[in-house]
Amino acid sequence: AFGQQEKLVDSMALVVGGSASITAIAAARLGLRVALAAAIGDDAAGNFMLAELARAGVDTSGVTVRAQLPTGMTVALSRGEDRAILTAEGAIPTLTTADVPPDLLSRTRHVHVSSYFLLEQTLGPGLPALLAAARAAGASTSLDTNWDPSGAWGAGFFPDVLAQADLLLPNEAEALRIAGASALPDAVASLTRAGGAIAVKLGARGAIYADRNGQCLATPPPVSPVDTTGAGDCFNAGLLAGLLRGSDPADALALGCAAGAASTLGIGGTASSPELAAALALARDVTVRPWP
Repeated sequence: AFGQQEKLVDSMALVVGGSASITAIAAARLGLRVALAAAIGDDAAGNFMLAELARAGVDTSGVTVRAQLPTGMTVALSRGEDRAILTAEGAIPTLTTADVPPDLLSRTRHVHVSSYFLLEQTLGPGLPALLAAARAAGASTSLDTNWDPSGAWGAGFFPDVLAQADLLLPNEAEALRIAGASALPDAVASLTRAGGAIAVKLGARGAIYADRNGQCLATPPPVSPVDTTGAGDCFNAGLLAGLLRGSDPADALALGCAAGAASTLGIGGTASSPELAAALALARDVTVRPWP
């Protein structure tokens, strides 16, 4: 709230931010070999991000540095399961498919796209062809659009992007808006009609996975969240790690819920993201059943 009055908070921390970066670090903790393509500035925040990503074992050779722009930054005010988010985009929306190294893409078995709507006008135009090329080379693909600050929820080439995504990873509110639906079953039906799969994040209620073979709901283990920032990104990493390990969708969904739940036990999205053994152990406490 504005008004020139100082407010006190419990704590502040400088942590890794950005959906793609949180997903990358969480996936590396779960045993995957991970590389990140992104755009940052030549500044202290960019140097911090490169150092933290490298420390987590993420290949940063695909990160482009824009000397004249600042690194994108977010202030997240977190309270229990709710948060307010202010983002200054900086170099984030300058990323294009030309910045994705072809040799990196050619040796990748899965391509995950984060924060699509922040990159829609730059990365978006070339993204259908990039994802199609990855799929033609044998890779699978996934897309987490995150929230659309413009409120447009897809235009122009967005249907072509969706058509090249094997797995869509929205939260409940995003799924409803992308599908233009008022009820979640209708949104899930609409977004799986083209033949792809969808995993919808429901916060503390768990997550739904649906494809042409059926639908299931995973209920996560009970936790007392400290900070939910990045939980959805850690869920993404867990689900993808499960699928890439060869697990069936139900078991992969359980691993995603375990990774997401564990991540809420620390400040920021990566402080508590679990290693594989811990995530697998926690996944045994996840209940998966048919949905709806």
